[in-house]
Amino acid sequence: MSKAYEILTAGFGGQGVLFGAKMLAEIGLLDGKEVTWFPAYGPAMRGGTCNCSVVISDTPIGSPVVASPNLLIAMNGPSYDKFIGTVASGGKAFVDSTLANSDASASKPVDGVEVFNLPATQLALDNNLVGMANIIMLGKLIKETGFASAETVEKAMKLVTEGKEHLFDLNMKALKIGAEY
Repeated sequence: MSKAYEILTAGFGGQGVLFGAKMLAEIGLLDGKEVTWFPAYGPAMRGGTCNCSVVISDTPIGSPVVASPNLLIAMNGPSYDKFIGTVASGGKAFVDSTLANSDASASKPVDGVEVFNLPATQLALDNNLVGMANIIMLGKLIKETGFASAETVEKAMKLVTEGKEHLFDLNMKALKIGAEY
C-alpha cells in the first residue's frame, strides 16, 4: 500500500510558507520519494497571502495541486478559515495560535480532522528565533506524523540552509521547539 502526504502550507507572504514547504520537499527527495512543490501567491508577496502544495508519495504523482490535503499548516487565521474545510477526513491541521485565534479554531472543529494549536510565532519570539515560526510548525508536524527520520530532517536542513550556514543551528533549535511543544 502506498503512502502519500498531500500537504498544504498557508499564510501571509514573509512568514516562510514557501521555505517551509521547500524543506518538506527536500525531506521527501532525500527519502527517495516522488515529490512536487507548487507555490501560489498574490501580487504582493510580503503581507499578501500565499500557499504551497507539497505532495510526497511512494508512487508517481498525478497532479501537483493539493485540493484536499491530509496535512495543513495554517500560519494565520485567514489561512485556517480558508483551508480547514478542505482537509481530508483523518487529516491533521497545525495552526499557529499566536496569529489564529485558537478559541475560534477549537470552536470550529472539522469532523475527522485533528487540530494542533501551537503559538509558533510567540515561541519564536520567546526564543530569539524571529521569523522561524514556520520551522517551529514543521517541527510539530514532523513529530506528530513521524514521516521523516531525524537524520533525514538534519540533512534536508543542511541543504536548504546551504550558503547561510549560520542559520542551520537556529533552524534546528526551532524544529526541536516545535517537536517538544
